[in-house]
Amino acid sequence: MFLRLLFVLLVMLNIVAGAWLFLGQPYARVPAATDPGVPELRLLSELPAQAATAAPAAGTSTPAPPPAATSADDADTPGTDGSAGLRCLTLGPFATPHDLLQARTALTPVARRMRSRQEQVAQSRSWWVYLPAPASRAQALALTRQLAAHGISDYFVVGGGDQPNTVSLGLFKDQDNARKRRAEVVTAGFPARITERSETAPQYWLDLVAEGSGIDWHSRVHADGVGSHSTSCF
Repeated sequence: MFLRLLFVLLVMLNIVAGAWLFLGQPYARVPAATDPGVPELRLLSELPAQAATAAPAAGTSTPAPPPAATSADDADTPGTDGSAGLRCLTLGPFATPHDLLQARTALTPVARRMRSRQEQVAQSRSWWVYLPAPASRAQALALTRQLAAHGISDYFVVGGGDQPNTVSLGLFKDQDNARKRRAEVVTAGFPARITERSETAPQYWLDLVAEGSGIDWHSRVHADGVGSHSTSCF
């Protein structure tokens, strides 16, 4: 029993001695931190005071200042390569959207930029000759009997709207014919008047930007009544 206990004790002492020999030197078996031939990195706090205050090591450089920023709008600034040397025109008016579309299609290969727009304009449609409305419809009918007595025909009394009891003497597309009708009634002794009647109608325009030499748009656009004038570039 004593020998067995002694044997166990010796075995444990050998194990402790081996562990101390193997683990007692923590840096003995640690591999090198760098590859062969590569200088070891050291913290500034580990360097002598003189070396820590020296200039940066060779191989480092001060970052260069970034280049001046440029704007995308500079490309269109007059005097560079933008609107300088360009010609900007407005074509129109086109009578219908179809005429406008045909012109745009014809000019697409030779124009740098284009845009279409629509405007509402007042256009003269006719001239109206009439006698001002009296106070009542009965007076308006009496006035028409006087016109007939002087040989003047083609009239009627307006029954509603914003000018009731007005005696209409005709609606003319040609202004000269309207003036002749008024002169006839005035000569007979009646205070006839003439007024222009207009309606709001759409007009279609095409703005375009071309090279400085311009575009021979006449050879490409064949719509009637279309002209051109200079406009601001866009």
